[in-house]
Formats: sequence, structure tokens, C-alpha cells
Amino acid sequence: MHKREFLKVAGLAGIAAMANPSGVFAASPAGGLAAQKAPFTLPPLPYAFDALEPNIDKMTMEIHHDKHHGAYVKNLNDALANSPLAGSSLEQILAKVTAKEAAIRNNGGGHYNHSLFWTLLSPKPTTPSAKLTAAINGAFGSLDAFKQQFGDKAKTVFGSGWAWLIVKKDGKLAITSTPNQDNPLMAQLVQETGTPILGLDVWEHAYYLKHQNKRPDYIAAFWNVVNWDEVEKLWNKAK
Repeated sequence: MHKREFLKVAGLAGIAAMANPSGVFAASPAGGLAAQKAPFTLPPLPYAFDALEPNIDKMTMEIHHDKHHGAYVKNLNDALANSPLAGSSLEQILAKVTAKEAAIRNNGGGHYNHSLFWTLLSPKPTTPSAKLTAAINGAFGSLDAFKQQFGDKAKTVFGSGWAWLIVKKDGKLAITSTPNQDNPLMAQLVQETGTPILGLDVWEHAYYLKHQNKRPDYIAAFWNVVNWDEVEKLWNKAK
């Protein structure tokens, strides 16, 4: 996004903030995300816009949620209007979508990825349970080694995309990445499939206002707000 476009979006986000100055939304259950069907709606944040500061700033959260994610929802509904996938669940859409259906691919991925992402962040510090830590240690050597490997994967995404911790079909944990708004549920499009249980958005709009071009700083800040309780719920469900 060019600077002029970003400032325009920021101005629109300011108008939205005036309509809801507290930025507080009711929590939205994440468990039914994959089962949702069109028409899709923008899920509310389970915390205030400024709740993740100083790690992720208020203005970034306002723009990221209201404008970027909001646009994915609208565009997905528009793209599905005359599509055979219109009656499918979000999970089915992601599993079936191909490169030929660019609008559904990009906006369906954008909606799923962000809906999941908001639940994976927490204003309150959390830590992985003993069980999850043991699984991470078994797969990656240690929790610190996992963070290093995950961070390296996030740093090396070229341009825009996501880093993921997934549960593969055999129940094993793996780290992967996808470009743009693709995700590991897109069986027709990605090399390594699995169920995402942790994801990090490394599009510049997710961090540029605070961290500018310093993606490593954003990745380091991310670990301060990971909702490990939610990661464990998704891990248990995926197993």
C-alpha cells in the first residue's frame, strides 16, 4: 500500500473510531469459524483497539480490523454471489478454491485468516500449558527453538503473507508459510496442508505504523500478546 493510500484508509478508520470511541466489542466464539456460510459478517474484536499496546498500536488495530478485514468480508460476499461455492461452508470454500477463482481465494483467505488471528492475540499474558509445551519441545527441541524457527519463517516471507503453526493429518506439528492470504486449508493451492493453530500476519499493514519496515521487531512483539490458551484449544480440537 502506498503512503497516500494508507493515510486515506487511516482517515476512514478515524471516522469509524468516532462512531465507537471505546473500541470495545463483545467476544466472538472462534470454534464455528470454519463452519460459517455466506453471507459472511465481520467478527467483532474480543478486546479494545488499544488493548494490545505497546506491542500493537491502537490505530493499526482499527485500520486492520475495520478496513482491511471489513473489505475482505464484503468482497468475499460479492464474489460468492454467482458462484457454485455460495452455499458451502468457509472450510469447504477454502478446500475447494483454485487459482482460477482469485477473488474468492484472496478474500476467503483474508476473512478466515484474520478471523482466526484476532482470537490468537490477548491483552493478558498467557503461557503454553505443560502438555502443549511438551508437544512443541518434541517437534522443535524447545519453546525457544520453536519461536526462533517460527520467527525465521515469518521473516523470510517475501512481500506479504503469513507464518503458521499447523497440525498435520498425522497429528504432528509443523511450521509453514503462505503468500498473500493463502492458508494451509487451501488443499488445491498450497504444498503443505494442515489445521492452523497459530498464525502471524506479516503484511506491512499489520505493523507499519508502529514498526515501519522492521518486521523482526513486530515478530518479537507478537510473542508478548500470543493467546496460548486459544492455541491450545485449537490444538486439542485439531488432534
